[in-house]
This record gives sequence, structure tokens and C-alpha cells, in this order.
Amino acid sequence: MAEIKKTLTQAIAERRATPSFDGTPIPLDDLKQILDAGLHAPSGYNMQPWRFIVVQSTEQKKKLRAASYNQAKVEEASAMIVACGDADGWRKDLDLMIQLGREGGMPESYASQARTSVSNFLSGFSREQMHGWLNKHVMIALTSMMLMAEVMGYDTAPMEGFEQDKVHEVLRLPMSYCVVALLGIGHLKGPDKYYGGRFDMAHTVFGEEFGKPLK
Repeated sequence: MAEIKKTLTQAIAERRATPSFDGTPIPLDDLKQILDAGLHAPSGYNMQPWRFIVVQSTEQKKKLRAASYNQAKVEEASAMIVACGDADGWRKDLDLMIQLGREGGMPESYASQARTSVSNFLSGFSREQMHGWLNKHVMIALTSMMLMAEVMGYDTAPMEGFEQDKVHEVLRLPMSYCVVALLGIGHLKGPDKYYGGRFDMAHTVFGEEFGKPLK
């Protein structure tokens, strides 16, 4: 277990999208701890539809940079986590999900119902609906990893600037995979990004219904 460098409150408040990394290698144990935070994220029906490709080699990071609008931080980061959703994951993993649930105390009545309800729900999705469902769950997992990395003293850069087809080609991804986001992890090089500020709570939060202040 890596030493905790920040509280969660500090990590949330101080996190910035790192503009440049120094490229210092990240220990494998630290990387696994960060990934494990993502694997423990919640998901609909506990289907865990995320798939993560960790890119660390110089050659692969160079190729990934070319597929990400030539952003230098892709090559500079100690590790780039490519967060994907698998549109066919539920078909392959439904039995395993139910098995794990039973081992954790899932009632047999729920297990029997889930086999039908999950299939009926997800099989009816259009391509666009499935990608929307995947995006929600993958981003929860990616955020968990990002905050764990920050708590451990690493700097991070979540990225949405990439070309789907080119990333697919570089990483040889299955056709059922949808690339949702990239997450650069490492240590800051040079000055950090400025603080852009956040809207006041009264601007974005309402109580009971739209337009009413939270009391």
C-alpha cells in the first residue's frame, strides 16, 4: 500500500489537469493500486463494463500521441490509461457477475431474476444508447482512479482529445470496444495549470425542484 500524500478533500480541491509530465517511471505496485480503485467503482447491475489498456512503453506512447492530436503529455506521462467500454461485455460476463454475487451473498431469487432482466434491458439498447451507458460507468471508474492517484501524490490529466479509430488501430482494440477517455499519470514538470475557479453552489444546485435554493 503506497503512502497517502493527500486527504481525499485535498485531492479534490487541488487536482489540476497536468499540462506536462516529467516522465519518471511509476512503480508497478502504485499503478496496480490506482487501477484497483477503478475496478472497485460501482456499475449498473455490477456488470463492470470497463476495460483499461495501460500504455507505458516509449514506442506505444509515441503512437498513442499521434492518435491524440499530437498532445505532448501523452508521451511525457509515466503511464497512460486508455479507458474503454465493452459493448459486448455483459454478454460474456453475466454468468461471472452472478457467480461473484452469489459468493458475496446475492439471494438466489435475485440471481435468477438478474439473468433475465439484465439480458432484456441491455439487449434492447441501440448503439448510441449502449455507448451512453458505457460512458457513464467508465467515467465513474476513471474518476476513482484519478482521485486515488492524486491521494497517492501523483499528478493526473484526464483527456478526451483523441481519434477513436486511430486509438483502436494503435491498441488493436476489439470492435465492441468504445474508447471513452485517456488518463495520464505521473509527476508534474514545470508550473501547474492555473486554477480556473468553480461556479458558486447557488449557480448549479437546487433544492426539491429547479430554481429553488438548497435549504
